[in-house]
Amino acid sequence: MNQRTLLITLTGPDRPGVTSRLFTVLAGFPVTVADVEQVVIRGRLTLGVLVAYAGGPPTGTGGTIGGLWTAVEQIASDLDMDLEIATGTASQEKRRRGRLHVTVLGAPLLPAAMAGIAGRVAASGANIDRIERLSSYPVTCIEMAVSGADPRAMRADLAAEAALQKVDVAVQRSGLHRRAKRLVVMDVDSTLIQGEVIELLARHAGCLDEVARVTEQAMQGELDFAESLTRRVALLEGLPDEVFTKVVKEVVLTPGARTLVRTLKRLDYRFAIVSGGFTQITDALVADLGIDYSAANTLEVVDGRLTGRVVGEIVDRPGKARALERFAAESGIPLSQTVAVGDGANDLDMLATAGLGIAFNAKPVVRQAADTALNVPYLDSILYLLGISRDEVEAADAEDGVVSRWD
Repeated sequence: MNQRTLLITLTGPDRPGVTSRLFTVLAGFPVTVADVEQVVIRGRLTLGVLVAYAGGPPTGTGGTIGGLWTAVEQIASDLDMDLEIATGTASQEKRRRGRLHVTVLGAPLLPAAMAGIAGRVAASGANIDRIERLSSYPVTCIEMAVSGADPRAMRADLAAEAALQKVDVAVQRSGLHRRAKRLVVMDVDSTLIQGEVIELLARHAGCLDEVARVTEQAMQGELDFAESLTRRVALLEGLPDEVFTKVVKEVVLTPGARTLVRTLKRLDYRFAIVSGGFTQITDALVADLGIDYSAANTLEVVDGRLTGRVVGEIVDRPGKARALERFAAESGIPLSQTVAVGDGANDLDMLATAGLGIAFNAKPVVRQAADTALNVPYLDSILYLLGISRDEVEAADAEDGVVSRWD
């Protein structure tokens, strides 16, 4: 028998019981629920219910389709809501292939940016099935469920539009993996923390300008990291080891770092850091934040003073990728479920190895190579790429008695 449908849409002030009352009325008719969507924006509810029935008009309380129509109109009148009812035929087609999550972040997020993104989606022949807000502050984040798109082509199209509109856009495949256990591996200098640890050390040694020049060359990919590290560390020769205590106190976390780590640990995710910096500093971060895994270089100290050398194998660009693979193996998480976050050329191999590579306020060469780029100053924006909303974070903080803030 032919399947007929009614799309019932109620719009108006949100209040308890609207959904319950509508479905109670529908229960009096021989219809089945085909789809439901509900959203509340600033206290206004939009509730859409698609019901299906066989053959001709449904019968039940009220007798005919007219009875159902009248009953729903009465609900709308009683609740002072707008009603729209559309008839149609149930589609037996399978869902469109190529389902993606498109995440858009802006501070502020302007209508022109959404128009540009939506226009690119439409031009590709894809469809936006659902739109949801994940955050309104300190950045606005909107997530769209898109179907019928080629991931590679969509990523390229939206990256171009994002650059034009000065927003951040991430394109990821939909699927259960978004809610599966993950491993997040993050660079430290200028990512987890603000600034570069070696420059903090250099300030105490009186050679900051020279070290900063070499650091910038390495971050831009103009100088081999191992060579740049050797040159910079040599300038620290003779520093007393009590400098580590001073530098640990000078380290400033990137806004949102604590919120990010706290939330990931609630979800039983694993969190790791890999650094071209030094264990004498990263060990303090591990203890402070409760980090699961860590890899970094170690400065050699003899008789209480730095020798200007590094002990053991240098954690360089390939070394960061190897560390990610090792942490994934130890935690039993496939590489497809890993997320790498970094900002410099030294992070490129790690970003390429991970299932999702995120360039965070990164150099141009890194932004171009990564799966997605975030250019907002809040590290916990990474949560939105995992489908976690600001409301969910704040609700969890409230349950645990934590005062939510962008720390």
